[in-house]
Amino acid sequence: MICKFLLTIWMAVMIAAAFLYAEAATGFPGETSRILFFHVPQAWVATLSFLLSMIASSVYLAKRKVKSDYLAQSAAELGFLFCVLATLTGSIFAKATWGSFWNWDPRQTSIAILLMIYGAYFALRSAVHDPEKKRVFAGVYSILAFVTVPFLVFVVPRITASLHPEDTMSPTNPGMDPKTLMVFLGSLFAYTGLFVWMLRLKVRILRIEELRTEGLRNSGIDE
Repeated sequence: MICKFLLTIWMAVMIAAAFLYAEAATGFPGETSRILFFHVPQAWVATLSFLLSMIASSVYLAKRKVKSDYLAQSAAELGFLFCVLATLTGSIFAKATWGSFWNWDPRQTSIAILLMIYGAYFALRSAVHDPEKKRVFAGVYSILAFVTVPFLVFVVPRITASLHPEDTMSPTNPGMDPKTLMVFLGSLFAYTGLFVWMLRLKVRILRIEELRTEGLRNSGIDE
C-alpha cells in the first residue's frame, strides 16, 4: 500500500515537473519536446518488458515452472501495452513536428513491425488450447520474437536516414541541462516502478484465473 502511494505521488510529481519545471528543449517547435518525458520511458519499459518475457520464457522451457510462464505472458502483455503507448505519443510528436501522425519514418515502421510480431504471440496463445503446449509454443516464440527487438529498436532506425531526433533528449548528451536531465531520469524511474507494480498485479490475476479454471474443471463444470 505504501509503495503504491509513493509511486502515485512520484508519477504526479514527474508529470507536473515535465510541464512546469523542465525547460523546453532547443531545436523543437514550441513545447513539443515535453512529450519525450513520456514517450522515451514508455519505449524503455516496452523493451524491458519484452526482455523479461524472453528470460521468463527461457526459464519456463528449462524448468517447466508455471510461475515463469505467468511472468512471461504478463511481461509480454505489458510490453505490448507500453509499445502501443510509445507509438501513440510518438505519433502525436510527429504530427506537431513533421505535420503528419504517420510518416513511415524508420522508427515508426520498426515499431509497427514489432507490434505485429508480438500481436502474433497473443494469437498463438489463443489458438492453442492445451495448457502445456500453449506454454511451450509461447515460450519458444517469445525467445524468437525478442531476437528481433534489438534490431528493430536500436539497429534498423540508425542505419537509414530518419526524421527522429537522436541526441537532443539523450542523457549522455552534454548539452542536456540539469533540470531536463533530472526530470528525464525521474520519469524513467517512475515508469519503471509503474511497470513493476502492473507486472506483479497481472501475474497475480493470472494465478487467480488459473486456480478458478482448475476449480471449475475439477468440479466438472465447463466454462
